[in-house]
Amino acid sequence: MAKIGNIDLGNFPLLLAPMEDVSDPPFRAVCKANGADLMYTEFISSEGLIRDAIKSKQKLDIFDYERPIGIQIFGGDEEAMALATQIVSVAEPDLVDINFGCPVKKVVCKGAGAAILKDLPKMVKLTDSVVKATHLPVTVKTRLGWDENSKNVEEVAERLQDVGIQALTVHGRTRAQLYKGEADWTLITKIKNNPRIKIPIFGNGDIDTPEKALLYKNRYGIDGIMIGRAAIGYPWIFNEIKYFLETGNHLPAPSIEQRIEVCRTHLEKSVAWKGPRAGIYEMRRHYAPYFKGLDHFKEFRTQLVQADHLEEILFVLEKVAVHYQGEPQLG
Repeated sequence: MAKIGNIDLGNFPLLLAPMEDVSDPPFRAVCKANGADLMYTEFISSEGLIRDAIKSKQKLDIFDYERPIGIQIFGGDEEAMALATQIVSVAEPDLVDINFGCPVKKVVCKGAGAAILKDLPKMVKLTDSVVKATHLPVTVKTRLGWDENSKNVEEVAERLQDVGIQALTVHGRTRAQLYKGEADWTLITKIKNNPRIKIPIFGNGDIDTPEKALLYKNRYGIDGIMIGRAAIGYPWIFNEIKYFLETGNHLPAPSIEQRIEVCRTHLEKSVAWKGPRAGIYEMRRHYAPYFKGLDHFKEFRTQLVQADHLEEILFVLEKVAVHYQGEPQLG
């Protein structure tokens, strides 16, 4: 049974990863409806929150139907992280998560995200400042290390548990790998098997099928799995994994009608939350993943990304439904 503080996540929870420009409330809504057990916001800059940056503040929007949900922050300054944590706590998430894993240059060059892996004492101090600034459980997401020669995540786990984190998610790559190559979970299982470690350990990286989820659950003995890119355009993956773990059988793949229904829900929530212009613009990245595998979909995708009004997009989705009616389900 995985528990973070008083949050009971069940026997083997599936977590939705915090992904920049992806894990917003509209996307989280369709993932929650399809089986995600714990979700996180997009990561939020501690400095941006303190400056009252509009985009950072908007990322604090959470809704009761999403619970349990964590707000994720990043930064390289103790005072800023503590202040940001206080601001986040007012939004009343179920937990606060610290991003020590983001590999992108704009975060790393500020001495935040995965850059902290190069300075373990600083990582401990930053974590301690966050833990002391909130009554909420604090969790951390990180990577194996900065590069192949500095995989320090085993020590990271012990040191951060000592200052009070209540769960750890590890992405099975170094910062140097970005998202290339195969994720290595061997160090994740070493952390899980360390008798000193008492907190839940979640694994992240490369889980994109129910079979792989079962294999990694059994092979690595982790407390749960965090899923990121595989959920983009395919929120059904959470329920598909759960069903496979319980029964050994596969749920039917979503039909064209189901794909259109969930895509439409995502779109309408996006417009409602962000407004018509941003909501429509930011949905454009999702159309190709929602309809991946359909023959000759390119023409429809072009129409979807060129449409500027909700009514136009809904009309194109209706055309997709008619065109592909009766097509076999897609996996």
